[in-house]
Amino acid sequence: MKVCVVNQHGRPLMPTTPRKARLLLKAGKARIVSRTPFTIQLLYGTRGYTQPITLGVDAGYATVGFSAVTDKEELAGGDLKLLVGISDRLNERAMYRGGRRSRTRYRKPRFDNRRRAEGWLAPSIQHKLDSHLRLMDRLCAVLPITHIVIEVASFDIQRLKDPDIAGEGYQQGEQTGFWNLREYILHRDAHTCQNPQCPNRTKEKVLQVHHLGYWCGDDSDRPANLITLCTRCHTPENHQPGGFLWGWQPHLNSFRPETFMSMVRWRLVEAVGAEATYGYLTKSRRIELGLSKSHAHDAFVIAGGSAQPRADPLLLEQVRRNRRALQTFYDAKYIDTRTGEVVKAQALNNGRRTRNRNLNSENLRRYRGPKVAKGRVSIRRRRYPYQPGDLVSYEGHIYRVQGMGGYGRNLKLAGRPKEVKASLVAPVCWRKGICQQVS
Repeated sequence: MKVCVVNQHGRPLMPTTPRKARLLLKAGKARIVSRTPFTIQLLYGTRGYTQPITLGVDAGYATVGFSAVTDKEELAGGDLKLLVGISDRLNERAMYRGGRRSRTRYRKPRFDNRRRAEGWLAPSIQHKLDSHLRLMDRLCAVLPITHIVIEVASFDIQRLKDPDIAGEGYQQGEQTGFWNLREYILHRDAHTCQNPQCPNRTKEKVLQVHHLGYWCGDDSDRPANLITLCTRCHTPENHQPGGFLWGWQPHLNSFRPETFMSMVRWRLVEAVGAEATYGYLTKSRRIELGLSKSHAHDAFVIAGGSAQPRADPLLLEQVRRNRRALQTFYDAKYIDTRTGEVVKAQALNNGRRTRNRNLNSENLRRYRGPKVAKGRVSIRRRRYPYQPGDLVSYEGHIYRVQGMGGYGRNLKLAGRPKEVKASLVAPVCWRKGICQQVS
């Protein structure tokens, strides 16, 4: 990938080769202004000659593809993985705010003061829309882009679920006729445990509803996140890392990406004055060029790419800027007498599940050996200068920060067994917002 260049006044110029950028930096004629993408600023005057550049954007719910193309070559291309878990964080914030308001005496009612402006979007959808715009703004700030093309799409969600739907069927959702969500999930799964390796052989299994995305913070009650399991499979130990429920994602129809694109497609185009194209055009052109299916390849085709030399893909991700939770619980650790391994206390629980029915499983506390670490609650006293994922320099080497200890005095660095003092390291790259992926 070429190095982006801006002039003395911050206006983008045509990118240059890494060799020429290295010579300019060494001669003191340029300075580094950004690392994602890598950009230098010239310290002397230039004519500012540019060429037409087309930016193609493959908009998406979880991943955004982008490609900047000229008539001769692709200057920049890759994809951006958007941040996940926004809805759950918003729900958690609403829970805490509601609790605080309920504890405030004689508080005046404020629920009539809030109005939704025209064009209002849910905060989680607005965040993804803003992330698309932020990515395009960053690319336009370092490349002299003259034309933007965005792929848009509109989906009929009801017809995707039922191809034969018509008339009054559009007024009836998939849960029509069911008393509650749990009844619908059990009916959808035919009242059977959905674990293919279910060890339960009883004739009348006790069934429960499981949240599939609990391990990645998705606790929503949408049908695509719920599945039926029996009490033999839906156990605490199976929820722990290493259990089959951790990371388990069976195929269930979810139409979140289609809904997102139907809501924001024209807002995205109108916000930047772009040209719109459609998926069937991109697909036919991509097949003609013999390219595999990916967001970066789709963006290259959207930008009008054909036989131009391709740039090395730039893999970006969106990183959370700050974790606002002040309290963290660390479970106690014991030695499992059956295997000799160190496990958390939750993995060796007493098996109790409910209070009103006898659905208890095996009591595993008898396998707890010597205690290795006590359970504790850690409270963060202030905002720390470093976050997990930041890159720092220590003793001439670059390390990735894994965490902080000693109330911000020490740093845990990847690849080093012991913590180091925070005062002895120097920051290299803050991995916040849109940044490059690190292996």
